[in-house]
Amino acid sequence: MLSIITNKKIWVLYSYIIKLILKLYGIDVGKRFYIEGTPQIKIKGKASNISLGNNISIFGSIDLRNRENGKIIIEDNVKLDNNVRLVAARDGMIKIGQDSSIGPHTIINGGGNVIIGKKVIFSKNISINANEHNFKKSNNISDQGFVYKDIVIKDDVFLGANVSINKGVVLGEGSVIGANAVVTKDTEPYSINVGIPSKKISERL
Repeated sequence: MLSIITNKKIWVLYSYIIKLILKLYGIDVGKRFYIEGTPQIKIKGKASNISLGNNISIFGSIDLRNRENGKIIIEDNVKLDNNVRLVAARDGMIKIGQDSSIGPHTIINGGGNVIIGKKVIFSKNISINANEHNFKKSNNISDQGFVYKDIVIKDDVFLGANVSINKGVVLGEGSVIGANAVVTKDTEPYSINVGIPSKKISERL
């Protein structure tokens, strides 16, 4: 039984069926779509605002959510590991660039734009938030709404395990962010950054 479940031909057939279902929803799906899990789609906006490019590979479950005018764009040759959640809201766009790899248990919360460049690598348990609760003392936090700022992750960036990226941050091209770091400020191109909050400790040679 296990050999049947893990047979690549079975997953290819399954992927074709899932692709047809996604297209029936109104989602744009490119050529050579491949998935080894269950997609969860929660659309409170326009299904046509979700676009999956060519040669997308998903190795596990994926959770795609959009509301208002939120957009999710995954470009060609992107790989996504198990249990990735993408939430695009308001007029925000989540865009993952070509040849990037997104590790397991990644959560990207939009509201603002989250623009990820080409050949970017995420390790596991990455948290990216282009929004944040207001937390003035005068009112309950739950009643105050959110602040939104864009996040840009440029080409050739590497994020180690358990990294958190806060709203309004730009990660310069080629940046490396060490495991468990919390990034609250922009990083320089080809810099190596670690800690809470993250600080530059070196540069790529």
